[in-house]
Amino acid sequence: MNLIKFKDFSFKYDQAQDFVLKDIKLNIESGKFILLCGITGSGKTSLVRAMNGLIPQFYHGEIKGDVFVKGKNTKNVPTSTLSRDVGLVFQNPENQLIAMNVEREIAFGPENIGIPWDEMDSRIKECIKITDIEHLRKKAPFEISGGEQQRVAIASILALQPEIIIFDEPTSLLDPKSAIQILNLLKKILLEKKISTIIVIEHRLDIVLPLADEVILIDKGRIIEHGEAHNVINGEKFLNSGVNIPKCVSVFQKLMNQNIFTGKLPISIEETKNLINYIK
Repeated sequence: MNLIKFKDFSFKYDQAQDFVLKDIKLNIESGKFILLCGITGSGKTSLVRAMNGLIPQFYHGEIKGDVFVKGKNTKNVPTSTLSRDVGLVFQNPENQLIAMNVEREIAFGPENIGIPWDEMDSRIKECIKITDIEHLRKKAPFEISGGEQQRVAIASILALQPEIIIFDEPTSLLDPKSAIQILNLLKKILLEKKISTIIVIEHRLDIVLPLADEVILIDKGRIIEHGEAHNVINGEKFLNSGVNIPKCVSVFQKLMNQNIFTGKLPISIEETKNLINYIK
């Protein structure tokens, strides 16, 4: 099932010289953990803004084509309505945490769309449990760590029960251990919650690629690759794109260039171990 569909979509911000998104044709299906990657300035953030209606309803400019979310054209449906289908967790969680304590933060979204108290209370408890933040319930968001703030931001979006959640570089402010914990939490949410699809913008490809079902590669405002993770990372466009190639990929790419290795490049440490044992 197509949850998001881009149909010949292009966009240029007001006062900008060039289009930041160009002739986007993209179908995003349900049940996927998707990595969206590309070099800085390639158009990643603009692409996800178009997925939840921020473009064109908040960020104005010249627009061509259409974007549909569950069949609804984002030009015609308020962002408040689209937020129930597509949730967005910002790069810096402090930018979206506004309540006096964690419990109120999680309640904020459901309360504003008129969810009855009994159901809202049930959602709060469920979201606190799945993100493992019971010990933070009564704390103020500014009193907790960056990793904890990220969990609270995730819980607050989950409480709205969107089918799609987008994460804009969720690990950029975290240490490696916390980053891995957050990404594993996202995969857990996809498997255990009623979330159809998760889209992650991320530069640290080494920790997110092992979790990805699909990869979308964007460059200069155009989608240049979209497909199953192994297929994309084994393509020339990905390897020459300028993104931060994971070590396990680059090592086996060199072995392949020296005719020492033939086969698909690995995307995880576990796959790398198995290939090393095979070569031995």
